[in-house]
Amino acid sequence: MTAGWIDRALSEHEQQQAAGRNGAPQPLPGTVREELVLERIDRVRRARPRVREDRITMSHGAGGKASQSLIEAIFLDAFRNPLLEPLEDAATLDVGGARVALTTDSYVVSPLFFPGGNIGDLAVNGTVNDLAMAGAVPLYLSAGFILEEGFEVEQLVAITASMRDAARVAGVQIVTGDTKVVEKGKADGCYISTAGVGLVAPDVNIGVATARPGDAILVSGPIGDHGVTIMLARGELDIEADLASDTAPLNGLVAALLAGAPGVRALRDATRGGVATILNEIARAADAGVVVSEDAIPVRDVVRGAAELLGIDPMYVACEGRMVVVVDGAQADAALAALRAHPAGAQAALIGHVVAEPAGIVQLKTAFGGTRIVDLLVGDPLPRIC
Repeated sequence: MTAGWIDRALSEHEQQQAAGRNGAPQPLPGTVREELVLERIDRVRRARPRVREDRITMSHGAGGKASQSLIEAIFLDAFRNPLLEPLEDAATLDVGGARVALTTDSYVVSPLFFPGGNIGDLAVNGTVNDLAMAGAVPLYLSAGFILEEGFEVEQLVAITASMRDAARVAGVQIVTGDTKVVEKGKADGCYISTAGVGLVAPDVNIGVATARPGDAILVSGPIGDHGVTIMLARGELDIEADLASDTAPLNGLVAALLAGAPGVRALRDATRGGVATILNEIARAADAGVVVSEDAIPVRDVVRGAAELLGIDPMYVACEGRMVVVVDGAQADAALAALRAHPAGAQAALIGHVVAEPAGIVQLKTAFGGTRIVDLLVGDPLPRIC
């Protein structure tokens, strides 16, 4: 998209102000003006989603504003049903008296091998994590391979070996799959498509729409590691850094959290679009506001430095082994302790809270003492990260 909804809303506001200077009534300064701006932002944000482009672009796969419009205006509109509408990482289904979580995903990362992992363990961990975000115990996975003619068998062996090892660590089994081969030039070596099934305990009921004012927001560790690792591995920047992808299964960490802290409202793994996208999803689904502190968000120095060189906010950079947690504010300390007691959450941090107003808006308290709105990602700053 050529501009975000905040830009359009502010433009509309300035036009109204100009009309006022030409004789129309003008709003009072201060809070009244701010309320008018937020009202117009909210009106634009709530407008019926539509895809403005005539053709699919890379931005539609980046996890930001264009992705959201594509999902809601095309896929959700076509397939709408109560199980799909929450748009959680996995659907929760009642099957024969059991609660089953079902998820599906595809992986097209470039390069296929990167520091800390490859497309194989990324596919297993990503699918396991989507199930874990529903509070499920992951059990079984499928794996479909689209292979390009000429792809090296040795690389395929390495990828499947890493999938086997990742599945063993996560405690799941790959039980079915499919293989297709396409002509040379019709793919990028290897794509992997997965599905996953897990069981959800009867007393677990989580989702971003359940967040409410007063809830605390936590992140399970430093953000942006995976996205920056992929960016450096692509070899397009003359930067060397001691950094590896954070790809890892989160089901053990989720189990520890649910056992150690009551009042968990929602879980989301911060993949495409990063933490900023997750926070916007929370605010929108819960019809509440979100306020986070820049100083509280853990970011490694190397990630921050690389992001600054590229003009990218680390909050929009993808993770593959980090999750955002929404928990009852009264249980924030217990949740933080439960996360930090697990190796995968040793650097967990409380980064903000859910507030009543302004609904649907994410605000960041900056290190300089100001406050800015954190919008959904616009454009495609880091393609092919998962």
